Amino acid sequence: MIEVKEAVHEINQSEGSDLSWMERWESLKAGGIGAIAAGMLFALFTIINRTWILTPTSPLALQPDNLGVTVAVSGAIAILSGFLFAVTYRYVIRHDQNVHLKSGAVAAFGLVRGLAQLDLGCQSGVAPLPLLAMLLESFVLFAGVRVVLDWAIAQSKVKLF
Repeated sequence: MIEVKEAVHEINQSEGSDLSWMERWESLKAGGIGAIAAGMLFALFTIINRTWILTPTSPLALQPDNLGVTVAVSGAIAILSGFLFAVTYRYVIRHDQNVHLKSGAVAAFGLVRGLAQLDLGCQSGVAPLPLLAMLLESFVLFAGVRVVLDWAIAQSKVKLF
């Protein structure tokens, strides 16, 4: 019986499932904070885009029947991305104060999200300037989540891994 327990323990350690429930809880808290921050930033970007950039006369403006669904799906994706970024960011930075590591995590997530939008926009024939704005928004989104998460860590709302 002891041999079976030791074998299971070795398997769990080799698979990396040695995380305690407290570590998982901290990751969920970080993810929740990241999701909320990303959702708020997405709402701000949407308001700015609809008010000043994508006016109803703009060729990039969506038709009213597609607008609600498009914004809802984009918002859900931004919230999920913020959640995943925050969880990953917590594991990436650990107790390290390396600014390049923190910025690299933001850049990696910003590039993946932004380049996917850029690719889709290029395939759809959208003008380059709005596509570059979407790429910039992706970087700002994850940089904003990073700032909020760094604040939460400094305030001991979330513990480092």
